[in-house]
Formats: sequence, C-alpha cells, structure tokens
Amino acid sequence: MAGNCCGGSCGGGGGGPGIGRQADYRRVLRMALLINAVMFVIELVASLDAESMALRADALDFLADAANYGVSLWVLGKALEWRSWAAVVKGLSLGAMGLWVVGSTAWNAYAGTLPDAPVMGLVGLLALGANLSVAALLFASRRGDANMRSVWLCSRNDAMANVAVMLAGAGVWTMREGWPDILVAAVIAGLALSAALSILRQAFSELRAYHDSAAGASAAGTGEGA
Repeated sequence: MAGNCCGGSCGGGGGGPGIGRQADYRRVLRMALLINAVMFVIELVASLDAESMALRADALDFLADAANYGVSLWVLGKALEWRSWAAVVKGLSLGAMGLWVVGSTAWNAYAGTLPDAPVMGLVGLLALGANLSVAALLFASRRGDANMRSVWLCSRNDAMANVAVMLAGAGVWTMREGWPDILVAAVIAGLALSAALSILRQAFSELRAYHDSAAGASAAGTGEGA
C-alpha cells in the first residue's frame, strides 16, 4: 500500500500525491476541515438540546475528523515515516473516541434518557449532507497511504453513522423509547473502533517496511564502504 498513490502518480515524500495533485489535495483537506469544524458546533449544540447520545457521539466524531484533517495538512508532503506516524496517532485517537462512546452509551442506557426525535432526524440529515460532500471530495484518496486512507475511512464511516442517527430518530419517534438512540451510539463506537484497527494495521505495516528498507540501504552502504 505504501507505494500506491491517488491517481497512480507518486511524487516525493514516499507515496504521497504528486506535486500538482498535492496542491489539490491540500485544498480539499482545508474544505473538509472547515465543514467538520462547523458541523461539530452545530451537532454539539443540538445534542445538548435534544439529549441525544447518538448526536453527541457524532458531534465528537466531527471534532476528531477536523483534528485529523489538520494533522493531515501538516504532514502532507513529508516523508512516509511522518505520515505513517500521523496515521498511528489518528488511529489511537479514533479508538479512544470509540471507547468513550461505549462508556457514555452505557451511562445513558442506565439513566433511561428519551431524546428529541425531530431534532435528531433534522440534524442527522444535515450532517449526512456534509459528510457525503467531504467523502466525494476525498474519494480519489481512498487507496493512498495509511494517512490518506484514514481520512477517507473517517468520512465514509461518518456518512454511515449519520444515516444511523436518522434511523434512531425515527425509532425514538415511533416507539417513544430511548433504546434506538443508545443502539446507534453503540454502532458509531463500533465503526470508530473498526476504522481505528484498520488504520493502525496499515500504518504499522508501512513503518515496518520503511525501517526494513532503511536498514537494507544502510547495510548496502556499509558493504560498499568496506
């Protein structure tokens, strides 16, 4: 995977997009960062008003993605080792978020909170539109290195989570029970943990390949010097 680049053209930096495509990718990341930051504020306010755990988990997901896009912008154009370590950090943060949602979901299930279904549906639809826009912008990078793939996976999983939030709102509305909201929060946690494992596996694989290559080059240089 480390040698695959979006569009099939590799530039400097060990597997990132070429120079021309790198500028386009940087613009896309900036747009994605802005969209996710705005949606974090909207969903957080809505989740507090609606007392929805699913919306709150989704809001924190937007915040995590905004931070991830910022990190991706920082490492863009850097060596593969930097990008892979950035992917490790993102994988760990995504996993931590998933575990936080699991704990918060258990608490809400114990408290028996009934969220506001119409707010869940409306905000979920708005969030879906935002994430589909970001996913479409990032579609070309889905087969890049671990750092680029982690960005794509986050957007794809977020769109799936937004559909689940809207279904939970419909479930709360029809059943007058809070368990659909709890169920969707658990689904979001599962998506986050699954993506985190996928990102970490690829990132560590790339780091091993990088260090093996560096060790081989060093050994070859020593042999030539002898």
